[in-house]
Amino acid sequence: MAMVKLSPAFKDYLWGGTKLKERYNKVSDMDIMAESWELSTHKDGQSVVASGPFTGMQLSDYLEKLGKEALGSKGAAFDNFPILIKFIDAKGYLSIQVHPDNDYALRVENEYGKTEMWYILEAEPGACLYYGTNQEISKEEFRERIENNTILDVLKSVPVHQGDVFFIESGTIHAIGAGIVICEIQQNSNTTYRVYDFGRVGKDGKPRELHIDKAIEVSNLKPIESNFKPAGKTEDHGTYTCAMMATCDYFTTYVYDVKEEAAVDVNEESFASFIIVDGEGEIENGDTKMPITKGDSIFVSANSGKVCVKGKCRFILSRV
Repeated sequence: MAMVKLSPAFKDYLWGGTKLKERYNKVSDMDIMAESWELSTHKDGQSVVASGPFTGMQLSDYLEKLGKEALGSKGAAFDNFPILIKFIDAKGYLSIQVHPDNDYALRVENEYGKTEMWYILEAEPGACLYYGTNQEISKEEFRERIENNTILDVLKSVPVHQGDVFFIESGTIHAIGAGIVICEIQQNSNTTYRVYDFGRVGKDGKPRELHIDKAIEVSNLKPIESNFKPAGKTEDHGTYTCAMMATCDYFTTYVYDVKEEAAVDVNEESFASFIIVDGEGEIENGDTKMPITKGDSIFVSANSGKVCVKGKCRFILSRV
């Protein structure tokens, strides 16, 4: 099978809402659905094959069955599957947090660090997120402000709108704000250092754990040049448009708006992920054809050739 549909792993973090169930066709018994891990081989939440003869198989087992060539020459160069893709519904603010780089994370956490990007799917009026600092601060001031609850005063608050793109390098202090739904493409890592959590408590009634010492070690405490923007230059191909959103060592992502039909060549260099973020239609590769709708996740093995998407829809294409 060169192309399969995936079902996600769900997370019910306390800041989550219900939009993924109500608007993105996610099915779960959870009252709160904060995240759905759409493309994941991570031990903390794996995607599962949801079409074809391997239905029910975890994605990591499916890829092992296919062999390294399914990842492509670029994908196979990584020790582990390189990316993880999520939907995130932030009904409330996420914690102020930071992710380490590869060197620190491998040494301390025994997994890779985390660079990521966000594509804003929905943003309520006035919605904002935190992105880096608004001034240079020392490690000592950083600690003091965490302890005396003034850390928000030195963070950059950025208003967001549907279609905005944010690239968040490891070491960047950040937090998704309330009223925002995003698609996140990231390195395959779940290492997060919580800096500040607005005094919230977990399900056990105790304050959620902070990781202040580690956060101080890995955080960039200087203002960051703007890495938030709309998607890049849009190319109009008549029956569809596309624009690159971000590229780095771990992933390259594009957003496609399909009016009638779009074709993507999945070559020998990399697998491809198609995340349907709006509309509906049909996706076809070789002899495999399946309907698609908002919220669907499709994995295509490397060297699968032409993938055709028909209908009226928007999707995010990710590959290495």
